[in-house]
Amino acid sequence: MVLYEDNHLIIVNKKCGALVQGDHTRDKTILDDYKAYIKKRYNKPGAVFLHPVHRLDRPVSGCVIMARTSKALTRMNELFRKDEVKKTYHMISYDRAQQQEGRLEQYIIKDATKNRSKLAKKGQAQAKKAVLTFSLAAAANSKFLYEVHPKTGRSHQIRVQMSSAGSPIIGDLKYGGKKGIDERCIYLHCTSMTFIHPVKKEVMTVSTLPHKDQIWQEFTGFIKDYLAKH
Repeated sequence: MVLYEDNHLIIVNKKCGALVQGDHTRDKTILDDYKAYIKKRYNKPGAVFLHPVHRLDRPVSGCVIMARTSKALTRMNELFRKDEVKKTYHMISYDRAQQQEGRLEQYIIKDATKNRSKLAKKGQAQAKKAVLTFSLAAAANSKFLYEVHPKTGRSHQIRVQMSSAGSPIIGDLKYGGKKGIDERCIYLHCTSMTFIHPVKKEVMTVSTLPHKDQIWQEFTGFIKDYLAKH
């Protein structure tokens, strides 16, 4: 679903289980889908320029920003690099974190062959700094909703760091989470992003609610309240 669209950007709500860009599975991607969408909608001849500015893991849902021009791509990349995009995620766990809120500043290494990341020590080869803040937003029926703001964009960052804090995400078996409803999905959703438009120079916020299922439904009201206040 398209959340925002102009000549420079297209921002969509990615469903959990969908790929942003191609991988070894060669499954269809949202990049393919929206290139076809733009080509048809604007009757564009030849190849369509469209490039994701960031990625969401396949089992994660929510906002994905894609650039429609090279200028927008360069400028959006710079905003992300400087941490000038405020990213809000919501996640659900069966386990309460060791702290109600906090800041996690750790180092992560990705093993590309296993598509898995792990915590590492500062100075360790290929270790990259990973920073996020989190807070407990709600609790219901022995489940806990957390609001998470990543400051860096490391692979599987929220999944690894929140698991290390004692709250693995429901459905995220790779990082210690308990089984969810749909094996293609974990309960991590990119709820909103706020940034300065790369060309119009206006502050803009895009947001979307997670898909409706039995577990997310228990917390949809809390997420709606968050969006209403921000």
